[in-house]
Amino acid sequence: MDKFTTLDGIAAPLPLINIDTDMIIPKQYLKTIKRTGLGVALFSEMRYEDDGSEKPDFVLNQSAYRDAEILVAGDNFGCGSSREHAPWALLDFGIRCVIAPSFADIFYNNCFKNGILPIVLPQEEVDKLMDDAQRGSNARVSIDLENQTIKGPDGGTIAFEIDAFKKKCLLNGLDDIGLTMEKEQSISDFEAKRAEHMPWLTAAQ
Repeated sequence: MDKFTTLDGIAAPLPLINIDTDMIIPKQYLKTIKRTGLGVALFSEMRYEDDGSEKPDFVLNQSAYRDAEILVAGDNFGCGSSREHAPWALLDFGIRCVIAPSFADIFYNNCFKNGILPIVLPQEEVDKLMDDAQRGSNARVSIDLENQTIKGPDGGTIAFEIDAFKKKCLLNGLDDIGLTMEKEQSISDFEAKRAEHMPWLTAAQ
């Protein structure tokens, strides 16, 4: 997956609590196992009319936020059923960071495995960023993962906490497969020793 080091982008405000995974990507889009192509369906029930036309009031349909890379949301973001398609859809749309007072655990962990940075902040800090995000195309927010800081459009800085291991994975672009491949030499050494001492297992393969 792509590394996450710094991000400077438009922040879109979504001041709703309990945004569940079915709101992020409805169940009818879960048939695919591809990680691409889901961005068009992101928040589809809030984003589109029944005839497929865009709802002009929804934030991501507004011209200032069509290229948003940061989402500022309400409490308990990503609750509901477990579906990795939710971070896939966010990422395919272009969202690399979600800021909220809290996240559902499974969604939170899935974000890190897909190159998205979920940031937990106190409600008052989220409120400040939500207010900043109302500025449309002027709502540029800068995120520095190494230094764990968020800089708002007025230059104010907010610090955030993050698990050291999850931070390492994002900075280095390591998903579960990438973490395994870091041990490639140890795995190869083990396989070579096994083949030497238990050749019948290798022959059986």
